[in-house]
Amino acid sequence: MITPTQIAGLSPRLSQLRFQLPTLPEACASLFRTVVVALFLLTFVLQPFLIPSESMEHTLLVGDFLLVNKQIFAPAGAAKSLTRWCMPYRNIQRGDIVVFHHADPPYLVKRVVGVPGDRIRIEDGRVTVNGTILDEPYVAFEPTSVSLFSDTFPAKMYTDPEVDPGWWREMQSFVHNGELVVPDGQYFVLGDNRNHSKDSRFWGFVPRQAIIARPLVIYFSVRRPSSTDVQRAADDRLGHDRELSTRLTGFARWKRIFRVVH
Repeated sequence: MITPTQIAGLSPRLSQLRFQLPTLPEACASLFRTVVVALFLLTFVLQPFLIPSESMEHTLLVGDFLLVNKQIFAPAGAAKSLTRWCMPYRNIQRGDIVVFHHADPPYLVKRVVGVPGDRIRIEDGRVTVNGTILDEPYVAFEPTSVSLFSDTFPAKMYTDPEVDPGWWREMQSFVHNGELVVPDGQYFVLGDNRNHSKDSRFWGFVPRQAIIARPLVIYFSVRRPSSTDVQRAADDRLGHDRELSTRLTGFARWKRIFRVVH
């Protein structure tokens, strides 16, 4: 218990404390520094993206908002030298999820399955790289119509109208002994939702210079329907009052917020 004598002893010390509000120039300088740091991060290091399709389910869901690391795969240059102290960089590895430039849409996100020099073959949906079947616990095989081209790759015949004709002709020069050999400076990518992904099987390799980032974290996730979800039939049951609160809190996938992507 604090006695009156102790309080009296503290009073002179407390009276010496002063809380000063920042002056207008100080406040402006602090705001300017904050804006500069934010612009630096968004320009050189981080960038937000929204997942619009189901091709990476269930690693990434429709409605996930991502922050991606643009520094980790950055080519050598001034930007890398400026940011290497805060976020390390490395070469692209098999198994990495990458964001890259594409013709339409302008950005895609897929998983790297083959790096330069790899020999790739797919049989009954199972990927073999350099003679070893990949362990892929993240892969989903959601129901779809049978596609001989996507389940068996490289195919010997042009069997799928969604395959780019130019890629089909080019692919023949990279097939040796029934395996696709990834050339220098190129990467072979697949979606985790293998039956619902248009990827390197359909349009070819991804050039190294097209790869710009790696997903870092899911910072928010909105519940949005996926075309591969099984739809439930509607019923005529009367709702309870609790359903209103469920709808108000159920628009987001709260458990996915700040989930690290890997």
